[in-house]
Amino acid sequence: HRSTVLAALLALSGTNCNAFSSSTHQNQNNNNRIIGTTTTQLHSTIPAPGSVTSSLTPPSSIDSTSTSDLFDTRVQKTYGRYPITFVSGSGSTLTDENGKTYLDFVSGIATCALGHNNPSLTKAVCDQMGKLHHVSNLYYTPGQGLLAAWLCENSCADKAFFCNSGAESNEAAIKLARKHANDRGITDPVIITAEQSFHG
Repeated sequence: HRSTVLAALLALSGTNCNAFSSSTHQNQNNNNRIIGTTTTQLHSTIPAPGSVTSSLTPPSSIDSTSTSDLFDTRVQKTYGRYPITFVSGSGSTLTDENGKTYLDFVSGIATCALGHNNPSLTKAVCDQMGKLHHVSNLYYTPGQGLLAAWLCENSCADKAFFCNSGAESNEAAIKLARKHANDRGITDPVIITAEQSFHG
């Protein structure tokens, strides 16, 4: 078996210092002339256990009386939001901060097909988080392999491609289309898209 070694090289220092610090050394060459050289070293200072103090503001101390005010002051305005703040959901029903209920036809822009607070989905996520979180695509994980096999056995696909976003999926689709065309002798394939459309 090949073993993977993850090594972190830390230059320990007894005093606080910048992450990158310059130090000047004087060396003599063969003719006894002084030559000044500057090198850059990477330092990492590790404080003693129990001596760490944090100036971070905990979430519990942030005023959350008005969610819309938090969004207005702290969130980039990349979406036109409706003046509703949802705090919970069950199945296809959403509840806002005033206790009013709504029937959810948006479904998280087609990402909540099983509904909100689905017991089976909630259990599966909790079970997985109790075992292993995200380790990237650099390693094998049983769940991802089983999901790929299940998708292929229940569709026309022979392989699955996992990605994070619609942008990545569209990029992959374009690359696959170009490769498919190139394999058939089409050297300049054309991708047709709609103007001012959303492809994510």
